[in-house]
Amino acid sequence: MDRWFDGTAKTCANPSGVALYTAHPDRYADMPYRRTGRSGLKLPALSLGLWHNFGPDRPAETQRAILRRAFDLGVTHFDLANNYGPPPGAAETALGEALRTDFARYRDELVISTKAGYLMWPGPYGEWGSRKYLLSSLDQSLSRMGLDYVDIFYSHRFDPETPLEETMGALHSAVQQGKALYVGVSNYSAEQTREAARILGELGTPLLINQPRYSMLDRRPEDQGLMDALDELQVGSIAYSPLEQGLLTARYLDGIPEDSRAASDSPFLNTDALTEDLVGRLRTLNGIAASRGQTLAQMALSWVLRGGRLTSALVGASSPEQLADSVAATRNLDFSDDELARIDAVVKQ
Repeated sequence: MDRWFDGTAKTCANPSGVALYTAHPDRYADMPYRRTGRSGLKLPALSLGLWHNFGPDRPAETQRAILRRAFDLGVTHFDLANNYGPPPGAAETALGEALRTDFARYRDELVISTKAGYLMWPGPYGEWGSRKYLLSSLDQSLSRMGLDYVDIFYSHRFDPETPLEETMGALHSAVQQGKALYVGVSNYSAEQTREAARILGELGTPLLINQPRYSMLDRRPEDQGLMDALDELQVGSIAYSPLEQGLLTARYLDGIPEDSRAASDSPFLNTDALTEDLVGRLRTLNGIAASRGQTLAQMALSWVLRGGRLTSALVGASSPEQLADSVAATRNLDFSDDELARIDAVVKQ
């Protein structure tokens, strides 16, 4: 795998002079693939999330280079939502352009997912979990990406005011209409996931996967019983924010860089979160990672993937090199009991 970490995607020229992407022939040689629950679908241990870094505020060539490097390294799953950007919808539009220019002939080798649940347009039908919103949003997502179907369509969040039967019925309809192959939920608790799985099972469309937030610093899926529920239901799992918006990287070990997410007072990470105590613990974790021959980010990804319980972990990337560094985590997914105890002692102190 190492020889591809500093390489670039191969291209050739068509008659119009535009460079065409050709995927690396050994793209499946090193990436581990894990079965999603009891389904026939396997996902790469690391999947590419397009939550940030895909929109008009980023160079289009950088976005294309990230997608190309991902696929060359065996990352076959691209994860989106209707509101990813900024602005909302921009990530799907960017992927649609990449699908047309680079990946059209590789569509059957890709797993593309999208979601609906958060605000997309004004008025009472532009968010949450109604049948009208979910199916309208899916049609818009397919149009932006230039696709006939997505591989996985998610309910992005539980709607406390809409009967779960309606929300799950809309997911079932998406499959029946040929607009999605599988369905999932995100940000659903253990109890909500059990009920969603029951309803979908009665409809004949199994629940494929749950996408929770999960990291060394955020263990709610374990502590609140979600992982146990998924094991019992034989439903897959894919973690978002396994690097805690960049906290579990080397980026903040020596302060807050001016161009960092924390410095921008992002709603997902701000300067108030970076206390002296937290930075000290991050530095200790970084030392544990170094003793494993990994960066802090690589160890954080290895940790969520340890033991094979999680199907996949979502990573973002601002450059092809950053993505390649994340993929390198898959080369060391094993932890000794001592390493796990040391990590727990730091995180839970």
